[in-house]
Amino acid sequence: MAESRRLSGEGRLVRLGFADPQRAAKLLDQLDALDSHSPMATDQLINSLSETADPDLALHGLLGTAEALHQHGYDLAVFARTLDMDDGFRRRLCCVLGASEALGRHLSVHPRHWYDLADPALARSGPGPDDVAARLVTAVDAENPVDALRVEYRRLLLRLAARDLAEGLLVDEVAAVLADLAGGALETALHIARNDYFKAHPGAADCRLAVIAMGKCGGRELNYVSDVDVLFVAEPHDGEAELPALKTATQLASAVMRICSARTAEGTLWPVDAALRPEGKSGPLVRTLDSHLAYYQRWAKTWEFQALLKARPVAGDVELGREYAERTGRLVWSAADREGFVGDVQAMRRRVVDHIPAADVDRQLKLGPGGLRDVEFAVQLLQLVHGRSDESVRSGTTLVALEQLTSSGYVGRTDGAVLADAYRFLRSMEHRIQLYRLRRTHQVPDDEEDLRRLGRSLGFTKNPVADLVAAWKKHALEVRRLHEKLFYRPLLAAVARIPGQEVRLTPEAARQRLTALGYADPASALRHIEALSEGVSRRSAIQKTLLPAMLGWFAESPDPDAGLLAFRTISDTLGSTPWYLRQLRDEGASAERLAHLLASGRYAVDLLQRAPEATAMLADERELVPRTLDALQSEMSAAAGRHDDPEAAVGAIRAARRRELFRVAAADLSDLVEVEAVGEALTKISVATLTTALDVARRTVAKGEPEPTKLAIVAMGRFGGHELSYGSDADVMFVHDPLPGASEKAATDFATQAASELRRLLALPGADPAMAVDADLRPEGRQGPLVRTLASYASYYARWSAVWEAQALLRADPLCGDPALCQGFRELIDPLRYPADGVRVADVMEIRRIKARVDAERLPRGADPATHTKLGPGGLADIEWTVQLLQLREAHRVEGLRTTRTLGALRAAVEAGLVTPHDADVLRNAWELATRIRNAIMLVRGRPGDSLPRDPRDLAAVAQICGYPPGETSRFADDYRRRTRRARIVVDHLFWGE
Repeated sequence: MAESRRLSGEGRLVRLGFADPQRAAKLLDQLDALDSHSPMATDQLINSLSETADPDLALHGLLGTAEALHQHGYDLAVFARTLDMDDGFRRRLCCVLGASEALGRHLSVHPRHWYDLADPALARSGPGPDDVAARLVTAVDAENPVDALRVEYRRLLLRLAARDLAEGLLVDEVAAVLADLAGGALETALHIARNDYFKAHPGAADCRLAVIAMGKCGGRELNYVSDVDVLFVAEPHDGEAELPALKTATQLASAVMRICSARTAEGTLWPVDAALRPEGKSGPLVRTLDSHLAYYQRWAKTWEFQALLKARPVAGDVELGREYAERTGRLVWSAADREGFVGDVQAMRRRVVDHIPAADVDRQLKLGPGGLRDVEFAVQLLQLVHGRSDESVRSGTTLVALEQLTSSGYVGRTDGAVLADAYRFLRSMEHRIQLYRLRRTHQVPDDEEDLRRLGRSLGFTKNPVADLVAAWKKHALEVRRLHEKLFYRPLLAAVARIPGQEVRLTPEAARQRLTALGYADPASALRHIEALSEGVSRRSAIQKTLLPAMLGWFAESPDPDAGLLAFRTISDTLGSTPWYLRQLRDEGASAERLAHLLASGRYAVDLLQRAPEATAMLADERELVPRTLDALQSEMSAAAGRHDDPEAAVGAIRAARRRELFRVAAADLSDLVEVEAVGEALTKISVATLTTALDVARRTVAKGEPEPTKLAIVAMGRFGGHELSYGSDADVMFVHDPLPGASEKAATDFATQAASELRRLLALPGADPAMAVDADLRPEGRQGPLVRTLASYASYYARWSAVWEAQALLRADPLCGDPALCQGFRELIDPLRYPADGVRVADVMEIRRIKARVDAERLPRGADPATHTKLGPGGLADIEWTVQLLQLREAHRVEGLRTTRTLGALRAAVEAGLVTPHDADVLRNAWELATRIRNAIMLVRGRPGDSLPRDPRDLAAVAQICGYPPGETSRFADDYRRRTRRARIVVDHLFWGE
């Protein structure tokens, strides 16, 4: 019967989480046997044990504590009674024993410390730094003060662990108490060192000595087991010599380190590391304050200022410590002014990751990617950059600093909360790992039993191992993502490049700074800045973060005033939306792209002001890639389909077109697309616009009745050549083909009405840019019918076509409307533009005659031929006519020349040996620069132009868009003239035969 009860009890122990129920049952029996009058293995106790991180470990530690009490002669009945009756004590004791083998051993050596766990004050707030120091200093009067310090330190550590594990203490509160414990231990060690030293050297010079905590101790975020980083600063007393005082200070500092670090019968506290001092281990252990400052001002590296961010006096001379912190702090908050500061900090973090052994990197909580250092480095870098002008973000404690940065708008609310949660979780993992054996480690264990204990200690009771690993990986991924986002934020480097004193300008100094940056109207600029940043709202806080960098980026353009005004206009419209300012602050190069775009000219600004939400695409470089024709047509068709009214339908199409024009302009201004790709992208936008608008026009004219004809649009000129610029009209011809059974008149009337309706709808005034559809290149020009049948075109070309029309057809590309009709038109015109035997000599003479007439008559009055990109010598017309003559002559035998694209035909001519590579490069370079200039003129002025601007500011803006740095406008103009002169020489040879 007794054996049956034992098995039943073991089954219950398994259900309660004991891994070895047989051993647990024996230990429970041994626990009961210690005191027959007060059995301890009650159901309450077993339940409390089952709730711990490791019930088996907790039971083993409890038995060890009880046996130690029995062996030392303590009243075990009192312990058993308290264990039975005091729920708080029982919970605290079991939680400590189940999570920490080391503290279980401590209780087996010092069993009287169980009284501390029965202290009801543990359920309330703990002692402050001064109370901790006072308790530890009592060890000074002990017979063996060094051992007494260790015992008292462990007793206070035991109390803290109980509050942490059983009372739900927050990890940042635990870290702060641990730092206070370390500070108290250093203060006590200094007292012991003074007593010992002056007993041994009664005539030695005295000194003022302050211990400065660095790293986690300085930031009040210490681990359970960690090196304690310190610096020592000393001064002689008034009137005493410096060298003897420093000798004494060095002896005291060495003794402090030895007292804390040495291993005695009571173990050790932790290593004291002074390697962060000036010159590291090679430098003197103790320096005067002036010596410290001289080193930092002259020799210190970037990382040393980063380390000083957490410097905090914790022991010794209070006034000296405070003075050290104040005076070095001034240097810390100017460190970001150093050349390359941000890059240095980023490089240091990469070096840390690179030096982690490959086998450890995935289990490193502290140093690995997604680890604690990622959070700390990101926070510290943000502090050092923004803390120069904002004293509210200067805390040395990571979580406090993160909260300050978030409150002040330097970090988004969601990002700040996610990062804080992840940091607390990772620190909690680190604490519980170290607490088990009180060993310094930052590695996540790979043993299943250790992971189970760790998971249960963090509250994962159902599937401890799987749930722990999943939560850890999730938080690590979030940390890495946000680290990359914050730590490598372009805005940081931009703000850091602004001298600290200029981030905090007075109004008068700001006016002078704006003038120096190139703002023509600094008074107006100041008003814009005040309007953007006034008040205490989060919006104004983020604007204050953005503006120093934005002002500098605007100043890199020829017209910073226009950029700032546009920024204010966009911000007034979007500033209250939740994503706009957050995107500029956080997302890659978004703010810099927007600044350069706004200050580059009118075109993109006008597009953006009509739809400022398009700034969202600046956040991701991939969003600026021009879209495919299918994607454009699908979106425009869907947008139009949501409206029954034709004007509203085409309005939706034009709105989509405006956004796509902005996408291409933004990509162009960001140097993400080549000039040939710009023409292709603008052509696709026009094709999609005409195709979907034509569908709307046809439906409007048909009024629900069957359509009598097929309709298509033939792109001509630059449109047909896929070489549209921002200011180009859409040159087209309309062609239709009556359906079987339909009368030609009805079909023609329908097609004409549809084409007219299309042109009307696209030309309507509105918020979105109108699209001019020019049909003047059709047969007979404006005198001819707007729309012809395919048969009519065939009849006209067979009877009346002139050589110039064949030349015009070289750039004809049927792109919109019925596919079969487009192909039929292409087959109709191919024999005309690619004549079977090549162009006749007489036709060549005619082409040259027409070109000479164009050169003589078409140049606008007053225009400078040398700077006219279209009609000037070596300009676009020269190059395009040259290529077209080659096509007329040779396309019948060189298939590659059968293209509407100028550069495509030029490449084919090189492959066929018709043009030398050198001559082709000369023509291509001139064509690309001239095309780029025409686009740039439109981007700058918001209206088309063919000549280099005469206004110096506009010319400088065009030069910058074309890739020339500020101040090199003259070189830009000279380069254009040189390229076109070279192109003209090639044209004279290839076109004129000279």
